[in-house]
Amino acid sequence: MATVEPGIARHYDIAGLEQRILAALADTGVDIAHLRAGDLEAVDEFHIGGIAATRELIGQMGLKPGARLLDIGSGVGGPARFAANEAGTDVTGIDLTQSYVDIATSLSKRTGMADRTHFVQGSALDMPFADAGFDAAMILHVGMNLPDKKKLMGEAARVLRSGGVFAVYDVMRLKDSALTYPLPWASDESMSFVATPDDYRSAATASGFSVVAERRRGAFAVEFFAAIRARMAAAQAEGRKAPSGVGLVMGEDAGTKIANVTAALEGGVLAPVELLLRLG
Repeated sequence: MATVEPGIARHYDIAGLEQRILAALADTGVDIAHLRAGDLEAVDEFHIGGIAATRELIGQMGLKPGARLLDIGSGVGGPARFAANEAGTDVTGIDLTQSYVDIATSLSKRTGMADRTHFVQGSALDMPFADAGFDAAMILHVGMNLPDKKKLMGEAARVLRSGGVFAVYDVMRLKDSALTYPLPWASDESMSFVATPDDYRSAATASGFSVVAERRRGAFAVEFFAAIRARMAAAQAEGRKAPSGVGLVMGEDAGTKIANVTAALEGGVLAPVELLLRLG
């Protein structure tokens, strides 16, 4: 795994990303000096469906105020801040990319949420947390970069208390067909580990989880990217900069990545899938 992780961290590391995020927000009239978590929704939710997907996933978790929630692969902290605000949870995020941890920490400070969200650098497959330290965990569009789903599930089971919920929202493979790169999560196949819902389920049950619910969200994903493409085309037609959001973190080849993932979604090869798991 050690051989894969540095390349994956580099894939996501965008120079000056926090400045770009703040500049994109300022362009839309947001008062940067008085940021609220809600102001960031267009730019800090790096997964298919953005804030709508986060809201639906977290809404199924039954989180109670004060619950200790772990966000595995927390990016720049959008879902963590949303969960802290929406459900009153105390959230710890872990991410492989140090610059994301720094930005997540900074954005939480800027939005007055430093006391309810904490971010650390580390691997999802070897987490620096004590056993049974969390009431719930979530992972949004991270498993595609993790080669060992059994290890992921084993680590999640280790850090969760008995009865704890683990909510998974990952892009999964529904058909055995070749993928075209680059994709949003991978420049090439060496860093892409897309698995089937069966792979996730069997890894989960082997680690002591039961599957509470499963939902495939392919049509939702196709609509999401159609809306993004329409916004990008409208901006281009009017000579404006492309809209902020997903494109910020995808870099220069955002359009190619979106076209490739859309083709796989429309062909039914890939789909985002929600899995709600309970330990014990």
